[in-house]
Amino acid sequence: MLNHRNTLSHDTGFTPEQVLENRGRVAIFIDGSNLFYAALQLGIEIDYTKLLCRLTAGSRLFRAFFYTGVDRTNEKQQGFLLWMRRNGYRVIAKDLVQLPDGSKKANLDVEIAVDMMALVGCYDTAILVSGDGDLAYAVDAASYRGVRVEVVSLRSMTSDSLINVSDRYIDLDCVKDDIKKTPRSHSNGYTYRPLTGLSVVEEEAAATSEPG
Repeated sequence: MLNHRNTLSHDTGFTPEQVLENRGRVAIFIDGSNLFYAALQLGIEIDYTKLLCRLTAGSRLFRAFFYTGVDRTNEKQQGFLLWMRRNGYRVIAKDLVQLPDGSKKANLDVEIAVDMMALVGCYDTAILVSGDGDLAYAVDAASYRGVRVEVVSLRSMTSDSLINVSDRYIDLDCVKDDIKKTPRSHSNGYTYRPLTGLSVVEEEAAATSEPG
């Protein structure tokens, strides 16, 4: 893949970065839980307005999808998702399922993969914010349909198989200053907490803690 890019840039007289800037219409697919845990590793909170601007980077946005497990009784999480819907995101929510060990989980890999494939033809570049290797097959399939795929995630949480089938990889650690909340950016009053994988006690503590 890298050899192909080098050849392309050599033949056209453009650098690899200049070739990649011609992104056409962009569709963004965000694995909310994966991004949340990446942000924890980085020690930051995500400013989702900044994130949308950084990922779009001046390109024409087709749609930004945000996939997350939800607890319908968690008012703060519901408030956050309402804010997201009103600020440029299409939210795809799935009820959390409680596991025998007391943790709760919702896997949205299938939803991400189906949407990515179903919308091929509506966009030119897919930006996948996830490090989940289970999505590598969908990324590869979309590539064969003519889509360019950029993967954005934390390197330590990213499967090599996903990076290998992407056209461009961006480590969240390299862009964290562009997407993190600052004291002035807490105005929406909501902090994203997926509650995925937390014990019941931890979940109750997170649900009752103050946002921001």
